[in-house]
Amino acid sequence: MHLLHCNWSFHPYTKGIVEISEATHNQLNTGGLTNRNTAPVATVQLRVGYLLSQYPAISHTFFLHEVLGLRALGLEIETASINPPDRPVSKLPIVEAAEATTTEYIKTKNKTQMLSRLASACVSNPLVLLRGLIEVLRIPRLTIRQRAFWLLYLAEAMLVGSWMKRRGLRHLHVHFGGAVATVGMLTMLSWNLTWSLTVHGPEELLNVDAYHLREKVQSASFVFCISDFCRSQLCQLTAPSHWDKFKVLRLGVDPAVLLANLRSVNNNQLHVVCIGRLVPAKGHQILLQAMVLLRERGFQLRATLVGGGSAMEALKCFVTEHQLVDSVTFTGPLAHTEALTCLRSADIFALASFAEGIPVAIMEAMAMGIPCVSTSIAGIPELIQSGTDGLLVPPSNVDALAHAIQSLITDGDYRRRLGDRARQRIVDQYNLPLNHELLAKAFQTCLSELNSVHTTGRIQ
Repeated sequence: MHLLHCNWSFHPYTKGIVEISEATHNQLNTGGLTNRNTAPVATVQLRVGYLLSQYPAISHTFFLHEVLGLRALGLEIETASINPPDRPVSKLPIVEAAEATTTEYIKTKNKTQMLSRLASACVSNPLVLLRGLIEVLRIPRLTIRQRAFWLLYLAEAMLVGSWMKRRGLRHLHVHFGGAVATVGMLTMLSWNLTWSLTVHGPEELLNVDAYHLREKVQSASFVFCISDFCRSQLCQLTAPSHWDKFKVLRLGVDPAVLLANLRSVNNNQLHVVCIGRLVPAKGHQILLQAMVLLRERGFQLRATLVGGGSAMEALKCFVTEHQLVDSVTFTGPLAHTEALTCLRSADIFALASFAEGIPVAIMEAMAMGIPCVSTSIAGIPELIQSGTDGLLVPPSNVDALAHAIQSLITDGDYRRRLGDRARQRIVDQYNLPLNHELLAKAFQTCLSELNSVHTTGRIQ
């Protein structure tokens, strides 16, 4: 890696430099950033505060990969989390435990300490608090109960802004458009900071009014979208004057870590793995119904459902009622390494979702050379090219899903071809180290533009 053409502009968001590979610049100039032909310039080291809903967390390992990946490129990323980790620190893997010790937690078990911090932030920054209260009162379409919740979000925003002030951070980045983005927006409005967010879907895209997504993306300095579909939904919400700030930056996995296994072409009782929260939107019931249909056609499968959630008991009842107990295993939530171990044993990966962003679990399966069957919704067709490197079926269509799985059961060579092409798709388009470089470059470009507008900003 070598430094390309340097722009030595130092400003409150940055210090030092980061190297961006020539390969990354080539990707940027061929569509890595939506609607932008970026000249090859080196990236200065960025200082960004990341606000996450829960960090670390089993269900959001890509947060960890993104933070560590950007730091490896030289960016200074400091993390804050609304909620504590989803497991005791003593049970976290070493890397996650290290992150937990340096992350600022907004909600803590010590309520007295949390209230003391909040009182101190409010007393020390009365104008900030006043601006925040005015903004909460200005938010449209809120019931009295909802506005009360927004006051609680403002309390969290006071704590986030106080942390940023202590750390000398001027820009906040948030993942997802829900409650954590509400806190992010109020932090920006109250503390006169800048903010940005990454929109994934599906929840915020399906509930744009309830999540006030329009107000959030309009107030953000820039928005990263994980797919073209996601960007199109934001364009639908907003006037064309906002569209240029919506950048498509894809997620990814590391194909150097997720190596493909040599897979058998034997067609006897294949193993289907599905990784995802057990919630209605993931369509597990459709997958189980497809298994019943395949059994009626004389095909025997084993299935492992990895994840926990509100639908688990109903799914277990379905399995019992349809005599699938010997064929279906529920693992419950697994740590990421354990989930990958399970995935490596799969002959087929299936995810019958009704609503999605672009599932990282599918990317991981593809990187391992596992043929994938999923639904033609949202951003998934951008990941899987049906018939080329995987199979897509209409959502909720049991017969189509069964037919797609059957085509893989009966042809081992077909499974292997799809799996090989799937891995190549990840290497070419969803390669996490390269995509982290694209993300670093996007931050540099966007924050450099902000610097030209906010050269005299101060935290009050």
